[in-house]
Parts: sequence; structure tokens; C-alpha cells
Amino acid sequence: MSFFNSIGRSMSRTPRGPKRSPTPTSSTFSSDMQPPPVPSSPVTPSIQKPLYLCSPFVEAALVKGNFKTIVVLPKYVDIMEWVAVNVFDFYTNLNEFYGVISECCTQQSCPTMSAGQNLNYTWINQDRKSVHLAAPTYIDYVMTWIQNLLDDENVFPTKSGHDFPQSFPSTVKHVYRQLLRVFAHIYHAHYPQILHLRSEPHFNSLFAHFLAFGREYELLDIKDVKGAANSPVGIGMLWEKWREMGILEG
Repeated sequence: MSFFNSIGRSMSRTPRGPKRSPTPTSSTFSSDMQPPPVPSSPVTPSIQKPLYLCSPFVEAALVKGNFKTIVVLPKYVDIMEWVAVNVFDFYTNLNEFYGVISECCTQQSCPTMSAGQNLNYTWINQDRKSVHLAAPTYIDYVMTWIQNLLDDENVFPTKSGHDFPQSFPSTVKHVYRQLLRVFAHIYHAHYPQILHLRSEPHFNSLFAHFLAFGREYELLDIKDVKGAANSPVGIGMLWEKWREMGILEG
């Protein structure tokens, strides 16, 4: 029955008796009758909203407007060169940010590579098995692996006449996925330290630029940003929020 139908029926009822106070008094109950117990409502634990989704932190940025304009391939620039230079910059800047807050990311404070309430990334070891690592160990592996790739002339050529390998797109996509995981862990576990340093505009702008570039050149899958339904990535909500604000495109 709808709310409005219930109003109509109540208006056609027979007149009621004298109005009684809704508040029980001592005369409401007889001497041998006890007031009914007050039902206890179950307490639902509230999930605290991450700081990076709260205002004014979510709006903090060095760049105003849509990041689409700064990721477009410049005229006369080779796309491989453009991707390589930007990946190098993302790695360098993220590595510097992590270096600043690394003393807060320890084996004790971060025993897993967490990126959400129910999400812990695993590392594939030499035996091709997924293993759980403490976050500082995982990130050290990632950064060392990427640095070795950047120093390899066969993967990231820097000399004239050296072409990029055919495997370069897939390699960069793998690099991008691992960098995303480092971003995700810092947002999930160490954003208070970013705020303490008053660096949220710089870090937000770096990450938004990273996301926009990854989507522009198909280096980033949305499933990696959002995660699975039962283990979502925390930054997936940030992605959606920035889309609503017009900072990122869908």
C-alpha cells in the first residue's frame, strides 16, 4: 500500500476516542505489569570514508581542468618516444614521493601490499607462484625491476638509430600496472603522511596525470583501477570522483 493511499483510508475511518498521550506514564501500566522492553537496534559498523575522498583534499591539484589536454601526443613526436619519456617521469616522481614517506612504510606497519579493505597484492616469484610480501619489499622489487628496464638500451633505447622493440607496448603496460599498485598502496596506507607534508595537490596531480595518460594510450585497464567486486581497489572510488568532477574522462 502506498503512503498516499494510507492517508485516504485514515481519513474515512470512524472517529477515534479521546486522544492519549504517546508517552507512557505510571498510570499506563498496572501495578503488576512491567513496561515492555525497549528493543535494541543492531549497531552497524560504519566504514570511515578515506581522507583522499574528502573535501578539500579530493579537489586539491596543481592543474585545473581536464587532464586530457596535457596527455595528447604533440605534433611531430614519435608515440614510442612520448610514452617512454612519460613513463620515465611517472616512475621518477613516484619514486621520489615514496622515498619521502618510506620511513612510515615498514615491515611492521605494512606487512602486506594493501590497497583496499579486502585487497592485498601478491608478487609472482621465480617459481611463478603468487606470494605475499610486505609492502616495502614489494615496492622495492617493483622499483628495482623498472629501473633495470629503464637502464636497458634494448628496452628503452636512448641513442639515435636504435628502435624500440616490438614487445615495448606490452612491457610498458606491465610497468604501468605495477606503478598503479604503488600509487594504490600510498593512497590507502599513507595518505595521512602526504597530507602532513602538504603535498596532496602535487600527489593528486601526479596520479590524475598518470591515469589520464594510461587511458589515452591504452596502458591501463579499468579493472586494475577498480578491482573486483569483493576486493575493490580504494583508488577506484577516486577515479569515479574525478570523473564526476570533470578532471578525468571515462
